[in-house]
Amino acid sequence: MHTQVAIIGAGPAGMLLSHLLNRAGVEHVVIERVSREYVLSRIRAGVLEWGTVETLRECGLGDRMDREGHVHETINIAWRGEEVLTVDTGEMVGKLMMGYGQTNIQEDLYNAADTAGTTIFFESSDVELHDIATESPSVTFICNGVGERIDCDFIAGCDGFHGVSRVSIPASVTTEYEKEYPFGWLGILSETPPLPHLLYANSSRGFALCSMRNQMLSRYYVQCPLTDSVDEWSDDRFWAELFDRLPHDMATQIQTGPSIEKSIAPLRSYVAEPMSYGRLYLAGDAAHIVPPTGAKGLNLAVSDVRYLSRAIVDHYAGEDDYLESYSAMALRRVWGAVRFSWWLTSLLHRFPDQTAFDQRAQEQELGYLSTSRAAQTALSEQYVGLPYE
Repeated sequence: MHTQVAIIGAGPAGMLLSHLLNRAGVEHVVIERVSREYVLSRIRAGVLEWGTVETLRECGLGDRMDREGHVHETINIAWRGEEVLTVDTGEMVGKLMMGYGQTNIQEDLYNAADTAGTTIFFESSDVELHDIATESPSVTFICNGVGERIDCDFIAGCDGFHGVSRVSIPASVTTEYEKEYPFGWLGILSETPPLPHLLYANSSRGFALCSMRNQMLSRYYVQCPLTDSVDEWSDDRFWAELFDRLPHDMATQIQTGPSIEKSIAPLRSYVAEPMSYGRLYLAGDAAHIVPPTGAKGLNLAVSDVRYLSRAIVDHYAGEDDYLESYSAMALRRVWGAVRFSWWLTSLLHRFPDQTAFDQRAQEQELGYLSTSRAAQTALSEQYVGLPYE
């Protein structure tokens, strides 16, 4: 078959791009290597920049988010087990955040695709990209035991770090930047009422985070060694460790319960430049990964797709300026988020070789944040998201 855009990957980036192209009347198909159920089972981020909130509203995907999401007005950081910095982002920069799980966004996107009649090839294997440096690229794959070929004008690589898109760009033209962190996040989900606000914690025992997915679904994390396994962490051990890293008055507000999901995720920063080659354009985790500390992964995918959809729509209207500048424009926002996520990760975590001096320096920086409006403004404007270009 022939279509205008072949989208590789049916996660949030691929399906949001699909939705925006549907609204603009641009023909496309979506190719995904796993099942729809598997995609929906993945537990991911839940804090949305206000620009992401506005993007979802603008394209008709905001109704459920506005009903079920929870507006976050503050960033809260605890340290030394006793002090808490509360930053009101609305007061500082006039913007807020929204707590709304990525799984919910994925459900909303699939429902919109069903309504639009979007063609999605789930459980596709042996996906290969061909002739991406020419004006006639194509994608081949096997779905339901049948070999398929799609000829197209453009390919959008939205298939994550382990997908085929990123590695289809010749190594000779790609520059990779990577930093791996010497710890992971042990996270659990529990069907319990969450704290009413986001809470980060820096303690001598390591980092912790309290967040929410909805009014009866809480998400908690503690920093742990990469050598740990989930089997070593009973629920009782997790709750005890979490409470030891929080101020007492905060810990006593948490309602515990059995975990319904538990996993350990390594932390890393990664950027591949450029984000385009020939007729292939990367978006989301296919081009970059950030530590979850700054809540930027999903939000970066949305900004990439916002830029890319605009560029593709403009192309079919006879204008290629945004298409030609896509990689450079997207990377400016990516590197801003990468730097912010690295800084916040460095500020809040306990590193294996960290000395008493290093810990006191972290505490001093947190103390400075608590007394400096300028520092709180800088934190706020980056956390809620800088304006789109």
